[in-house]
Amino acid sequence: MTIKSALISVFNKENIDELALELAKNGVAIYSTGGTQKYLESIGVEVLPVENYTSYPEVFGGRVKTLHPAIFGGILYRRENESDLAELKEHNIPSIDLIVVDLYPFEDTVASGAGHSDIIEKIDIGGISLIRAAAKNYAYTSIISSKDQYADFTSKYRSTEGISLEYRKELALEAFKVTTHYDNAISGYLAGEQVVALRYGENPHQKASFEGDLDALFNKLGGKELSYNNLLDVDAAVALVSDISEEGSCAFAILKHNNACGCAQRGTVLDAFTDALASDPVSAFGGILISDAEIDLATAEKIDKIFYEVCIAPSYSTEAKALLTKKSKRILLEWKKQTPPSRMVRSCLNGTLVQERDVLNVGQADLTYPTQLKPSESEVRDMLFADKLVKNTKSNAIILVKEGRLLSSGTGQTSRVDALQQAIVKAKAFNIDLNGAIMASDAFFPFPDCVEIAANEGIKTVIQPGGSIKDQLSIDKADELKVAMAFTGVRHFKH
Repeated sequence: MTIKSALISVFNKENIDELALELAKNGVAIYSTGGTQKYLESIGVEVLPVENYTSYPEVFGGRVKTLHPAIFGGILYRRENESDLAELKEHNIPSIDLIVVDLYPFEDTVASGAGHSDIIEKIDIGGISLIRAAAKNYAYTSIISSKDQYADFTSKYRSTEGISLEYRKELALEAFKVTTHYDNAISGYLAGEQVVALRYGENPHQKASFEGDLDALFNKLGGKELSYNNLLDVDAAVALVSDISEEGSCAFAILKHNNACGCAQRGTVLDAFTDALASDPVSAFGGILISDAEIDLATAEKIDKIFYEVCIAPSYSTEAKALLTKKSKRILLEWKKQTPPSRMVRSCLNGTLVQERDVLNVGQADLTYPTQLKPSESEVRDMLFADKLVKNTKSNAIILVKEGRLLSSGTGQTSRVDALQQAIVKAKAFNIDLNGAIMASDAFFPFPDCVEIAANEGIKTVIQPGGSIKDQLSIDKADELKVAMAFTGVRHFKH
């Protein structure tokens, strides 16, 4: 496709020079408005003011510049339609073959903490309309909707192949992704969601932001701003404690890198914290603490002795709150215990993965017992507790539990044997006795090796999904070593 005319309207002028100069060098008529027009003229590009062709000036402080039939007619008319061509000539409408738009920075304005009126002014109307019009008519027009496309477009424009129909279709697809994201950001803001610029992402060289409504989930009582990694850990902490929380007991968990390094259910929050910390006091350093019960002064005094990033609880006693807010960098969150969304969304390759949240927890009635030795009632309670813990642990995962307490875990390993060996080594490092412990696995055992290794360490009860074609090997090994085993029928991979 030959480009004879282009309309350039960009908020951010970065990197536009090479493209604009290349178009001008090839005799392309360039239309523009306002600040873009002044910038292009400053770098030596001859610009045709849009208002010369619309016979209408910019109005309302620039709110209306390009919204005019003379502009949209020049974009949307069908080049092979005789009726469209006749109307184009009758109304003296200029043909426009290329649209280059960089939208008003709505998200950046929200993230900057600007006032509501300033944010509303950064909702782009003309730019969005230009993008949609050109994308709709991609059979005849090209649309550049991001400054990241300038270099590639310029390269293709210079080549002998030119701007093909296939490439115009790709540009149209990206354009509609831009408008969808933009509209979602606006609707999220108006719905009360936040777009918060974070200090950085997982690492200092990565930019990051949070889009959502934290105020619906937490009251922030003190501390520095939550970071990208904090938010991921908080999400994991809330999911875990929501699963294990039971009426009549207190649950306390300590997480690091999205995995529990300590967890316990006890009669009091102080006992729950004390036993959770004992599992791995080293990993607890800089961790995320979460309780499903009010934190009292006695517990706060113990918490205050360790370094942590975030502490979460549904409430704090007046004395506990006063103590825990003294350290200005420690983040204190009051958890409103809202139900998490039913869908989970994450980017993947050049698209998005969407799945239902794993909310399935098995109960005692769901368990089957394939081994000769059956677990006791107290062991079944621990089995179910362990199964919820392993569900919330990165795969491949092994969890070791005893009497309502996480003893040790193996997380994120490439084999289940490695996960078990890691859990055993960690337990021994803290002199934790594994005799009589429960072992939970997030997926089935394809071989009997894990059962044998566990039994040799005094672990005599196992809970796993089952479902392997070689289940019988593990069952036979369990019977040989006097190990009780339960099948859940439910796998809990967490990637």
